Amino acid sequence: MPYVTVGKENSGNIELYYEDHGSGKPVVLIHGYPLSGASWEKQVPRLLDAGYRVITYDRRGFGKSSQPTGGYNYDTFADDLHTLIRSLTLRDFSLVGFSMGGGEIARYFGNYGSDGASKAVIIGGIPPFLLKTADNPEGVDGGVFDGIKKAVAGDRYAFFSEFFKNFYNTDLLLGKRVSDEAVRASWNLAAGASATASVACVSTWIEDFRKDLAGLDVPTLVIHGDNDRIVPLAASGQRTAALVKGARLVVVKGGPHCITWTHAEEVTAELLNFLGGEG
Repeated sequence: MPYVTVGKENSGNIELYYEDHGSGKPVVLIHGYPLSGASWEKQVPRLLDAGYRVITYDRRGFGKSSQPTGGYNYDTFADDLHTLIRSLTLRDFSLVGFSMGGGEIARYFGNYGSDGASKAVIIGGIPPFLLKTADNPEGVDGGVFDGIKKAVAGDRYAFFSEFFKNFYNTDLLLGKRVSDEAVRASWNLAAGASATASVACVSTWIEDFRKDLAGLDVPTLVIHGDNDRIVPLAASGQRTAALVKGARLVVVKGGPHCITWTHAEEVTAELLNFLGGEG
């Protein structure tokens, strides 16, 4: 299993697990909370069939990557991604991020620019800025995120059970677009994540990415479900598309947060069309 070292904690290396398959233009897939790179299983085969080199990786604290007690902030996440890209000597690559992965994309371009990058795709992403402030009245009250952190710290297993109901909108889509078994598999993956990371990542959801997005100067596609209960379309996807010059917004009708699974055919078709086109 391949790993890249992104730092140290005391006597041990901090390592990211990644998978690197296929050939052609590289596409790096960045997962959401609280999953791992394995959550892209609906997209990876289609991308490989289309002739792309597909790289997935597990964010620090999740999946098969190391579980340090620090580094859970977007400057570090972007640096981790940058280290992976450099170690694989990627050129002409596209970045595709779901949920928290949209934050990595924004901060990556904000900190490192677009050298070597060709396209960006943000799916159900947390940018541009979810926290309600004087200059961001469309945001969510900070007390909501404090409550989430308290719930995760108190009993993250119980929290994840409730979280995935709205992640997949199971009241509407269970047995139609998502199975009990798929929801259980997501819970199992979340349960294996670092307890520290599970709490610490909540604070990163309210990062301000507005300046980062202003510097995103490659063709960009934003895909978002119009029934996203985790990261509402009006607070995120619509505003992200408006902030990135020339970005195209695709709204998935009836789509919950995890449209990469429930609406995989539609999302993957849009992704392949965008990656294969001129942007």
